[in-house]
Amino acid sequence: MKEILKELVKINTIKDKDNKEIINYIENYLKDLGFITEYKSKCLVMSNRKDCNIGFLGHTDTVDYSNDWDTNPFELVEKDNKLYGLGTCDMKGGIATILSVIPKIKFKDKGIKMIFTYDEELEFSGIKELLDKKIVFPDTMIIGEPTNNEIINSSKGLLDLKVIFKGLTAHASTPEEGINAIDKCITFINELNNYYPDLKKEIINNNSLTMNIGKINGGRYSNIVADTCEVSIDFRTVSKKQNKEIINKIKNLIKDDTLEVISNIDPFISNSEINMSNFLTEASLIDSEKRYILGLNNNAHKKNEFITKESIELLEKQYIELINKNI
Repeated sequence: MKEILKELVKINTIKDKDNKEIINYIENYLKDLGFITEYKSKCLVMSNRKDCNIGFLGHTDTVDYSNDWDTNPFELVEKDNKLYGLGTCDMKGGIATILSVIPKIKFKDKGIKMIFTYDEELEFSGIKELLDKKIVFPDTMIIGEPTNNEIINSSKGLLDLKVIFKGLTAHASTPEEGINAIDKCITFINELNNYYPDLKKEIINNNSLTMNIGKINGGRYSNIVADTCEVSIDFRTVSKKQNKEIINKIKNLIKDDTLEVISNIDPFISNSEINMSNFLTEASLIDSEKRYILGLNNNAHKKNEFITKESIELLEKQYIELINKNI
């Protein structure tokens, strides 16, 4: 696993820079194990049997790194039982682990489908491409995101909205002659904050909705009545009905102003005992019956990203057990 991870970390996949190199590396590795390529672009889909009851989904891109790293982000550095490097936990470490355990599995009639995507960190372009191409996902999927070796089988949804308020410009000395878009935005935010406690009343397995007013932009100068103002809001929902209810509520609050839906992704809820994540993954966009988000130490998007040897050893056992149960 460490040798595979070393090669993956060397490849700069920030914003998919060297996507072709990492996809070719994974493809050549799996071809040597008897896998057949089903689809290849900036994505890669391969399988080792016609009938695959289980699949693995991993994204190859990473976030950018800060300048205060103590090591070279593109070099796998081992120190104090830890492996440092950009993407070690999110999620090249998960990819390296699944690649390293495949040779240890005794596949017979049933196989595994290996699916690798790009642009997960920004806009989910890779998984959306595969959905557009109608790639079939097995009924059981492992998504190798960092979870501290905890199996997560449900995830909150995402509703990312922008509201654009229109006003009428006027001089600051005669504000009554204009319509202040910032004032309209403030009124809306107050109404939204009053609505928030009602949304939080719905609880799924000790999880409730969260709302974040993340950005406000409006006006030009202090001596001009603002004729436009925008606000961006992030909701993490716990039931499918909430997404629709929130959109309808906001439309009623803003009346003739403009609502833009940037992302509208329903939560997915397991039919068994629920263990729900607050973060969004590609698991939310596929429709496999069983989706297990499972990976290494979770210190993603931080300086000196690392994983521990203990986490790797445990994840290898967890992946082997999940695969053997489904082949």
